[in-house]
Amino acid sequence: MTGNMRVAEIFHSIQGEGQHAGLPTTFVRTTGCNLRCWFCDTAYTSWEPEGTHRSLEEILAAVAQFDCRQVDITGGEPFLPRDVVLLTELLHERDYFVTIETAGTLFRPVHADLISLSPKLSNSTPTGDRWSGRHDLIRENLSVVTRLISEYEYQLKFVIDQPHDLNEVVDYLAGLPAVRSDCVWLMPQAVSAEQLAEKSGWLVEQAQSMGFHYSPRLHVEQFGNVRGK
Repeated sequence: MTGNMRVAEIFHSIQGEGQHAGLPTTFVRTTGCNLRCWFCDTAYTSWEPEGTHRSLEEILAAVAQFDCRQVDITGGEPFLPRDVVLLTELLHERDYFVTIETAGTLFRPVHADLISLSPKLSNSTPTGDRWSGRHDLIRENLSVVTRLISEYEYQLKFVIDQPHDLNEVVDYLAGLPAVRSDCVWLMPQAVSAEQLAEKSGWLVEQAQSMGFHYSPRLHVEQFGNVRGK
């Protein structure tokens, strides 16, 4: 077995978002991202990436110590490292259920049980920063998203900051006619329990009226915006 990945952290917690919210999950957080969302809650994997290169053997050993069948490979952008493909194959051989969190700008032929897509709306673009233009140019890649939803089980999670963001979700989905509404989740942009409470009221109602799911952010509700939770 060869290969390595730069990893920010490996930890055990609960899945906070989407269809598996509440399930005990082991997270493998890669570091490095091709986007720079201003509201990124893991700046240590994007704006100021940190982490160490770990062999796939080391990653698998760290995952195994938690004795949990749900593994979420997240980031950063986990489709950046080439060896993520081999890692997913090795996890599959060991009978793990593998979820990959991605912004949907890149494709690799991973072995995943669920692709958790979080396409970035214009509300993610930083302002007055050197990254603004590049981020806005590459944050949307419908050809990659189309391929991912055609080849994998998937969910689409949209970060909603303000009510007018919902119009952009509708426009975005118009370009993806194959997407089923029951695979779409709306979740509030928030890094504290107070912000979640403020936005969840109107967003729950909007999600229901649009035929989408509302996604909680249980990790933020329970632990706040801290690492390793």
